[in-house]
Amino acid sequence: MAFDSSSAARGAAPIVPQATKILVAGGFGVGKTTLVGAVSETLPLRTEETLTEAGVGIDNLTGVAGKTTTTVAMDFGRITISSQLVLYLFGTPGQDRFFFVWDELAVGALGAVVLADTRRLEDSFLSIDYFERIGMPFIVAVNCFDGARQYEPYEVSVALDLGAEIPVVLCDARSRESVKSVLITLLKHAQQRAQLQRTGAATS
Repeated sequence: MAFDSSSAARGAAPIVPQATKILVAGGFGVGKTTLVGAVSETLPLRTEETLTEAGVGIDNLTGVAGKTTTTVAMDFGRITISSQLVLYLFGTPGQDRFFFVWDELAVGALGAVVLADTRRLEDSFLSIDYFERIGMPFIVAVNCFDGARQYEPYEVSVALDLGAEIPVVLCDARSRESVKSVLITLLKHAQQRAQLQRTGAATS
């Protein structure tokens, strides 16, 4: 557990970091497991199983034909943002048949990152609809795969019919620094949304 050693040296109580839960969602094969693994400061927990004939006709392998495993429960990782804040990342399974897991994972979460692949952008709608329905703050992070056509964030926002208040960012799910930037964007968005809600409640 991280704490401020300078405070402890002065005899003050150590600073206990606030634990914050973040979801990482998106379609099948979009890079959720990679994202969690890239940024986690501990060995990430993974629940991946080998793709079998049971998924034939169900799992869409378009654009990810080389994929041989799939997350069946969740991915889990942790990153310390500061002495006051630790993020716990929960990657959701991408297939519809594991959708029942999402409600359990969403309990207590501050917000979510919807990871998108422009080659299969329609796979993002399920995640977006879910977070809009439960009222959870979220952002969209476009995973820029090698060889895929690149689009500007505003183009992705229009294609997904997002509100102007929903941030869309480009990222490389393999890069720790890129993923950290995505998470910071989500934290800022969630904070701004909470402030707006408090302001609205105070003036109503």
